[in-house]
Amino acid sequence: MSKETILIIDDESSIRSSLKGILEDEGYVVATVSTGEEGLEALKTQNIDLVLLDIWLPKMNGIDVLKKIKALDESPQVVMISGHGTIETAVLATKLGAHDFLEKPLSLEKVILTVGNALRQKKLEEENIQLRERLKIPSYLVGCSRQLEKLKREIEAAALSPGRVLISGENGTGKELVARLIHQQSPRREKKFVEVNCSAVPDGMMESELFGYVKGAFPQAYRDKKGKLLLANQGTLFMDEIGDLSPNIQPKLLRAIEERSFEPLGSFERVFFDARIIATTSRNLRELVSAGRFREDLFFKLNVIPIAIPPLRERVEDIPVLIDHFLKHFAGEYGKKPKTIRPEAVEAFMKYVWPGNVSELMNVIERFVIMVEEDEITSTHLALLVETREFEYGSGFFETNSLEQAKRQFEKRLIHSALLRQNWDISRVAAALRIEEAELRQKIKDLNITFAP
Repeated sequence: MSKETILIIDDESSIRSSLKGILEDEGYVVATVSTGEEGLEALKTQNIDLVLLDIWLPKMNGIDVLKKIKALDESPQVVMISGHGTIETAVLATKLGAHDFLEKPLSLEKVILTVGNALRQKKLEEENIQLRERLKIPSYLVGCSRQLEKLKREIEAAALSPGRVLISGENGTGKELVARLIHQQSPRREKKFVEVNCSAVPDGMMESELFGYVKGAFPQAYRDKKGKLLLANQGTLFMDEIGDLSPNIQPKLLRAIEERSFEPLGSFERVFFDARIIATTSRNLRELVSAGRFREDLFFKLNVIPIAIPPLRERVEDIPVLIDHFLKHFAGEYGKKPKTIRPEAVEAFMKYVWPGNVSELMNVIERFVIMVEEDEITSTHLALLVETREFEYGSGFFETNSLEQAKRQFEKRLIHSALLRQNWDISRVAAALRIEEAELRQKIKDLNITFAP
């Protein structure tokens, strides 16, 4: 684990020197500056865990520096130091976010105790944040298939390595869960897991999102902002849907990875970082490279450890286990008695192609728990979760503007009805409709025929 870093801001060289020696003897990394302005600059380019801040400084005083520190997106713990402080000043500093207050002349034992307490408090706060994040997302993979067991082994191997990871898989397969599991099992698990969704952030904002900016970099930059790369320092940066990253940002990310540093927008000073990057994609990056839409050198940098998550239709033996898991999960969430499910309904689930993968299955089970009043789910309940109105002639079927759209609606209704009659048995439905199984599966996908809308 990396050593904690302390910044001393004091205009007395003797105080800086003595504190630096004491704290380095305790195993901390220590940086020192003599003014508040220098301290704020240091916080832009270094990951600081604790600041020892003198109240009486030239130009900007310690209280003003404290206010600016606490306005940062990620602020360190602050312990104030004063040679002639008052109770009012101490109370004000505490209200502004200071952890504690030290009076000069400094006591060696008091300094060590206060520093230790402040850093422990910071660690507890970070652990609470991480715990809340972990509770939002399961910490395990559900299933018993050979493919899932292989995936678990790949996660364990990737977690022990410092290499960058590229996770590929269809939508709904659980790429974020796999990324979190890698982080939680890695030596970086006590540090942050920082997310950035490359498909959700507008192109014009992605550079500042990743690299941050300094005050005045553009008209709306009223204060400094740390980018995700620096926020994830010593932890993990999770880049979701990396294939959607703007071509303008790709070379900048590549350079940052290669040099382990970058320049925030509006700054000419390089910031060094140590964040492990785990990226995901639902698109074929090799095809994007061939089409000139994704840099080949960036692809190779990210693809150090490739992990491919199989779609649910390729591990159907996991479906009964997932059904049971989600039935219990949502029963608990909604305060209901856990339901059971009939074998023929499970069989229908196993024959369905699941274009939305585990996410779709979870959505369907949640609807069952909410909508089905009986204690047992049967195959007759499958139709309850379909938006039948879109298939009915009376709801606009004859009002469509094109023949092609009408044909599509009719085909969707016909195939869906056949699937319900045959309990989602693809081979029997294909035979009844006199088409090949592969063609039927493709039509189910193209027409978006699902258990639920």
